[in-house]
Amino acid sequence: MTAEMQIAGVSAPPPPGAGRLRRVGGRLGQWLVSAAVVLGAWQLFIIVFHVGHFVGKGPLDVWRFVATGAGAADARSQLYHASVTTLRDAFVGLVAGTIAALGCAIVFNLRRTIEQTFMPIAMVLRSVPLVAMTPLIALIFGRGLMCVTVIAGIVTFFPTLVNVTLALRATPQASIDLFQAYGASQLTTLRKVQLPSALPAVFASLRIAAPLALVGALLAEWLATGTGLGDLMVESSSLSNFNMLWAATALVTVYSVFLYTAISGVEKRVLVRFADVP
Repeated sequence: MTAEMQIAGVSAPPPPGAGRLRRVGGRLGQWLVSAAVVLGAWQLFIIVFHVGHFVGKGPLDVWRFVATGAGAADARSQLYHASVTTLRDAFVGLVAGTIAALGCAIVFNLRRTIEQTFMPIAMVLRSVPLVAMTPLIALIFGRGLMCVTVIAGIVTFFPTLVNVTLALRATPQASIDLFQAYGASQLTTLRKVQLPSALPAVFASLRIAAPLALVGALLAEWLATGTGLGDLMVESSSLSNFNMLWAATALVTVYSVFLYTAISGVEKRVLVRFADVP
């Protein structure tokens, strides 16, 4: 602070980057508080419901199992390789389901008769339990990546289709009328008005669908492919290796939170760029 500013009673401006540091520190504090709440709830659940120590493993038990125990290195290796497979499966299914849903939503928006014909069929298919469909999907598409992609894509497809279809339909009519008054085609109006206005719904759907894609990948691994974290969890349960089971469950939770947070971060930047959202 300069002498003139001291005399005038004016505070010195904050140093460059101070605002960013405060935001980072605030977010880190929120993450730490959230992690503490989740870990505390985890341990409290075991205590309140009197889960035996042989089955119930708390955060400290899992930490010792993957970090400091005698077989920690082998446990980390198993979890890492299984995680790579599951995250790949979930990502491929999420991308495939989202692209298919966006394509269908655009077609429904351009041709309402197609929407009236096929949307009820889609809702009927959505009501069929995915567990019941998995064996049939495995018979049709095999027990490899295609099977996992279809299952994870199905759980991604339906919420994205409904949300984006409604968002495209909810575009302000005044904006559409303005483009039509200047002779813009339906595709141009869709590209320049409706799709940008539907971006919040797209990202909201992605935030919902990303954890669902992870669950779909686990389901496919349990029932069809025999790989990834899904198979590791089934194997750990059958062998009474409950440390591994709880560790895998904790990892799935961490991955779900990470995917949700990563999509939220991308959403802020994309909306600022394309949808004029501050």
